[in-house]
Amino acid sequence: MVTYNPLNALLIFLIIIVLVYLLFRPKKGWFWIVKNNYNTNEKTVVEDILKLLYHSENDGEIVTKSELTSKLNFKTNLIQNSIEKMISNHFIEVENEKIKLTNNGRAYALRIIRVHRLWEKFLAEKTGYDKLEWHERAEQKEHQLNTEEANLLAAQLGEPKFDPHGDPIPSQSGKMAILNGVPLSSLPIYTIGKIVHIEDEPEVAYKQILAENIHIGSHIKVLENNATRVTFYAEGEEFKLSPKVAENLTIDVIEKHHLDENKLVRLTNLKEQETATIIGLSKESRGESRRRLLDLGFVKGAKISIDLINPLKEPTAYLIKETSIALRNNQASNILIKKD
Repeated sequence: MVTYNPLNALLIFLIIIVLVYLLFRPKKGWFWIVKNNYNTNEKTVVEDILKLLYHSENDGEIVTKSELTSKLNFKTNLIQNSIEKMISNHFIEVENEKIKLTNNGRAYALRIIRVHRLWEKFLAEKTGYDKLEWHERAEQKEHQLNTEEANLLAAQLGEPKFDPHGDPIPSQSGKMAILNGVPLSSLPIYTIGKIVHIEDEPEVAYKQILAENIHIGSHIKVLENNATRVTFYAEGEEFKLSPKVAENLTIDVIEKHHLDENKLVRLTNLKEQETATIIGLSKESRGESRRRLLDLGFVKGAKISIDLINPLKEPTAYLIKETSIALRNNQASNILIKKD
């Protein structure tokens, strides 16, 4: 007769949990690695290597052959074959296992980055995809669009200079606008500035920034900066981040500028009986959602007040141009106002 042992059952359960995690964890799981290699051609591997090398060199890092295997989820032999092809095409040079881009390789990498950032701009402005999907979808499209298609996409978008995260988009000739700014984590208290870039990697830090509802383009004032916390004011609200997450926010410091904390705030800060004037829409409001707000009358100069507060906190009905319009908090936070 077999007796039931709860400790053995618990151990088996934990082993199953670990195996499932190793198999299906995002990007690094065995299932995704095998699937990635199955659906990958040599062109994709070459382009991913070139892009990785470009970003590494920009950060002052030199990548070795052995490091490529750990940084990219491709089989070693596939990476090795791609390296040999890149050498023969004069895209890279290898010396003592260290890999460096040639001018041709750097130009090729910029073309891939151009497509990636243009596609993220397209997803932000023309579709309803969630922000967390932009990067992954652009990663796929960057290998599919040729130069002519990328140029047509750029023209359709109005030749943008920056993607929705604030990263500069290379032009057809490979030139990029300069991104001015320093990490939020390095700024002393009382510094005034504007968020000009939000880094979307690592994903865990990016998710926290999105959860905090922090917006690119917002003017900020640093209130606290120490080893455990960075606190700043923006658009009527206080935000607290760890220094590590704060590194993902790039701030363009504004010299000799006074930020009036009672003027430019989000609509979510409006209280009952208060009235305000709309100053504009945040850069976070894009595409169809932006057009809808404008069509509803949330335009610069319009007067606004609260018409009805929901007992469940949201949506809130706002009175604008004698019309009551209900907005959820995530919509109202994209409307900037000046209280009367």
